[in-house]
Amino acid sequence: MRTLLTTLGIVIGVAAVITMMEIGNGATLAIQRTLTSIGANTLAVIPGAQNVGGINYGIGSVTTLTPVDADAISKKAPAVANVAPIVRARTQIVYGNRNWVPTYVYGTTPAFLRVRDWNDMDEGEAFSDHDVLNASKVCVVGRTIVRELFAGQSPLGKEIRVRNVAFKVIGVLGPKGANMMGQDQDDILLAPWTTIKYRVVATSLSSGNQSVTNTANTTEVNSLTAMYPNLSSTLYPTQSSNELADLPQPIRFANVDQILVNARSAEEIPEAIVEIGEVLRENHHLRGEQPNDFTIRDMTEITQAMSSTTALITRLLLYVAMISLIVGGVGIMNIMLVSVAERTREIGLRMAVGAEPNDILRQFLTEAIVVCLLGGIMGILVGRTASVLVSKLLGWPTAPSLGAIVAAVAVSASVGVIFGFYPAWKGSRLDPIDALRYE
Repeated sequence: MRTLLTTLGIVIGVAAVITMMEIGNGATLAIQRTLTSIGANTLAVIPGAQNVGGINYGIGSVTTLTPVDADAISKKAPAVANVAPIVRARTQIVYGNRNWVPTYVYGTTPAFLRVRDWNDMDEGEAFSDHDVLNASKVCVVGRTIVRELFAGQSPLGKEIRVRNVAFKVIGVLGPKGANMMGQDQDDILLAPWTTIKYRVVATSLSSGNQSVTNTANTTEVNSLTAMYPNLSSTLYPTQSSNELADLPQPIRFANVDQILVNARSAEEIPEAIVEIGEVLRENHHLRGEQPNDFTIRDMTEITQAMSSTTALITRLLLYVAMISLIVGGVGIMNIMLVSVAERTREIGLRMAVGAEPNDILRQFLTEAIVVCLLGGIMGILVGRTASVLVSKLLGWPTAPSLGAIVAAVAVSASVGVIFGFYPAWKGSRLDPIDALRYE
């Protein structure tokens, strides 16, 4: 009974290690999911910079990215989970006698919602890849647009005008709130990129508000029935003679403004960046000495915050668990010292019939290790049970940790060796004559 009560210290220590590590793993996964939803795993691939006559126009000023690049990244980059090309617009949307200029008007693919971990729809459904292929005039909107244009009423099945192109609302996105920069993520309209590209924008994104540009001198006919209301004569913009001379730019496919990518995990972000770079250089036929005509941006600040937070949680739980195991180890040392004192005559008798000091050392050291291992096994059962109860009763996130179980067994054996060695060594150093005469 005394040994069992002493072993209880090891049981509690090991159970605390397992329970707290599993709670910590669950909290880490919850933090990762939260940060993933705001873009911790997201990479933005942006076109390169245009340099004409010694003047650099900055990143995104040249046409280099295409939907074909997005398809190639999706197929050839194993560290990438989802890829979504994006065509941006800045324009006014109208419903009835109400109008609004959303923060984001994106032409993209259904993969955009997976990239942004935005799979919850309040109403309706998202558009499909079939809609992208057909340049269908359908869209999904965020809660802010529902509030501003529809006064909180359901917009499903209603039509809104985007630069006089009628879009049917087929879905409402779930609320996401503000991002880390304070911008309203719910102030968004998503439509097939082919529709935004060919029916709404017809060119790359300009710096001005496209809903009011060129209104004074425009001569184009603009009606709801026009297939391409914003085009004059050609589908793609043509370069001037000076532009062709200064910056030859053969455009083989429709360009996109950026490509949004999310890695399979935060740990695979560096690998994903390397793979994306290799794929794009191959697609753009860039030789080894040529600079990249694209830029890859990652959410370094968010990733570092996630890493530091999870590391802090792990260290904190480890320190608390170590204190529990040290307390249990002191109890093991105490009971082994008492055991050596009570079995002094037994030690003397064994030495009298030929036992060596090493035999006595191994005997008591083995006892200490066995007691600690039994305590470790019992602690594993108690710890797993406690973890399940915490998850079921309190609703806290937990995640099984095989590493914690293996470490708990290893630590319990180590505690037996470390705290059992001194009592065992003390027993092996007893004089046989004094041991036999001990009362």
